[in-house]
Amino acid sequence: MRTVTVYTDFKSPYAYLAKDLAYELERDFPIRLRWLPYILDIPQYLGSATVDAAGQVLEENRNAHQWRRVRYSYMDCRRQARKRGLIIRGTQKIWDSRLAAAGMLFALRAGDDVFRRYQDIVFERFWRRELDIEQVPVIASVLAEIGCDAGGFPGWVEEGLAEVACVARDAEAMGVFGVPTFVLDGDIYWGREHLPDIREILAAG
Repeated sequence: MRTVTVYTDFKSPYAYLAKDLAYELERDFPIRLRWLPYILDIPQYLGSATVDAAGQVLEENRNAHQWRRVRYSYMDCRRQARKRGLIIRGTQKIWDSRLAAAGMLFALRAGDDVFRRYQDIVFERFWRRELDIEQVPVIASVLAEIGCDAGGFPGWVEEGLAEVACVARDAEAMGVFGVPTFVLDGDIYWGREHLPDIREILAAG
């Protein structure tokens, strides 16, 4: 069975929009999706900023070009999200998503069905501004909700974060730099706009 590796990050709205489309690959073709976390270093290329609930900038380290890119990205993502009944609310800061990624790896150990429930809940609630992905008890609560033995998660966090970092190093050695990224037969495809190409390759056998 062929494998399509999917690199994702919960703080990426583009990764959120790609999630269900990736699920459809597994539904429509005899493949296995291999989900892995890749943590974006957003300040490195888009700067950073913190805003309040009303959208007023409290602090920033972002130039005018970066602000235009960020604003366009959210506009574009919300436009696509509305077509599918999803909610994407702009974040008030740049979140550290490593803990949620560790929770993802923890959920994966319980099987694909459990993992999907975890991923669905974290993406949906985070982009509704209903989930603090930087708090161990919050991630443990989600894991418990989906049926994981969440009692072991707090003690595993350090190991999980190390694994998240290891996955990133391996991904970057391969050429991965963003999310969502799909890897099929050793070829890298960045962005959900390449899913039709991946479908065509899979259909051709």
